[in-house]
Amino acid sequence: MTKAAIIGSGIGGIATAIRLAVKGYDVTVFEANASFGGKMHQFDLQGYRFDAGPSLFTLPHLVDELFTLAGRNPSDYFTYTRLDPITHYFWPDGSRLKAYADAEAFAVEAEQQLGVKAQDVRDVLAKSARLYKGTADTFLHKSLHRLDTYLSADVLKALGCLSDLGLTTTMHDANTRLFDDPRFVQLLDRFATYNGSDPYQAPGTLNLIPHLEHNTGAFYPKGGIYSIAASLVKLAEELGVAFRYNERVERIVIQNGKATGIETSSGRYSAKVVVSNMDVVPTYRRLLPDQPAPEQTLQQPRSSSALIYYWGIARAFPELHLHNIFFSQDYKQEFEHIFQRKSISPDPTVYVNITSKMEKSDAPAGCENWFVMVNVPHHQGQDWEQLVETTRQAVTDKLSRMLQTNLREAIVCEQVLDPLLIEQQTSSYAGALYGSSSNNRMAAFLRHPNFSSKLKGLYFCGGSVHPGGGIPLCLLSARIVGNLVPVVTSVNQAKQHA
Repeated sequence: MTKAAIIGSGIGGIATAIRLAVKGYDVTVFEANASFGGKMHQFDLQGYRFDAGPSLFTLPHLVDELFTLAGRNPSDYFTYTRLDPITHYFWPDGSRLKAYADAEAFAVEAEQQLGVKAQDVRDVLAKSARLYKGTADTFLHKSLHRLDTYLSADVLKALGCLSDLGLTTTMHDANTRLFDDPRFVQLLDRFATYNGSDPYQAPGTLNLIPHLEHNTGAFYPKGGIYSIAASLVKLAEELGVAFRYNERVERIVIQNGKATGIETSSGRYSAKVVVSNMDVVPTYRRLLPDQPAPEQTLQQPRSSSALIYYWGIARAFPELHLHNIFFSQDYKQEFEHIFQRKSISPDPTVYVNITSKMEKSDAPAGCENWFVMVNVPHHQGQDWEQLVETTRQAVTDKLSRMLQTNLREAIVCEQVLDPLLIEQQTSSYAGALYGSSSNNRMAAFLRHPNFSSKLKGLYFCGGSVHPGGGIPLCLLSARIVGNLVPVVTSVNQAKQHA
């Protein structure tokens, strides 16, 4: 059997392992941490269970596909339910809106709560769907770094959409042309954060992202997001994949222009195919120090990161749901803080995820587990200890005011994740969650491909490469499924070159 070595057991690495195993490879996954999942892990804190990273699940068929490829019934491994509503939105002026799963219900809700014309909402979602369907096969599911992508019949569909893709305008400007209400524009602009970008800089192309949530739906897997990784690891092990935990890869072995294996502190392992699920920057800097690095690619501006407070809350909030967004008063200023000032706005938008709304066992009776996230810059030497303290104050003040309660009194335990810890725990360069940002029109083309054009047998997967990371699969990459997409191309290429 042809041997394959995978570096990292994040969701992209796990999915790659499954696809290679199905094709007959002898696969070993090397993981520096004590367990699998990468950003998709869980932990318990004083009786509260938390999904530590990804929180929104879309396009579940991409996960189901891994089981069907292996001849398994997906529902024997994990199950999920469609969310309705998807998200509860809150604005500083007291406005509230429920984003229903049904596009028509969402349009009516927007009209009733915000005064936005329902037909305009229908139109923007229909346009998002049309653009996604016209471009996905070319720009999302294929590599932008291979000539055959541009020679495929799918290119004709994509060309027919170019005039509506918003390549010459920003995401925010495109949305303000469609809607006068600043609250609904803010709702649409927030989708730029799904790949760590700035709607005031990112191209209007990102406005096709709402299709994936509002037209195809968002879901919740039983057992939480972590159950997806756990179920896929179970499948991988059934297929003979070996997982070696607490074994950090120190070098990718290159001989005569080919990847021939990896080295860890325990020794050298030969492999004809090597796949890195690490961020592409540390892959080159740490694992390929003697090889020429694609500096233009590695030096692209990084995406944003996250500051997360995991709070055990000693009471219930019936007005909240699984996904909740509390918007800032000045969205533009918030992104200026992140991308220009390299700091955190004193009035940040706050995302609150509460899985105990779906699984009561995730918190003690009458209590809730709050995953509270603020978008922040990646690490560039900031004093995170100070920023954690000042932002906690701002967030608790904001939520207390908007929920008309004293939230601090309800917090009984806390754990914090900042960009420095994200980098240490997941090898995300500078804590940037999505590799490079999509703040310019060429961002997708400047991302590293999921294969090496110079080193045979070397491939990449995960959110920092294309396909999978970047636009417009940012929704998937940021939350969960995008890391599965690059596996399709990388594995096919691995088979061709092995």
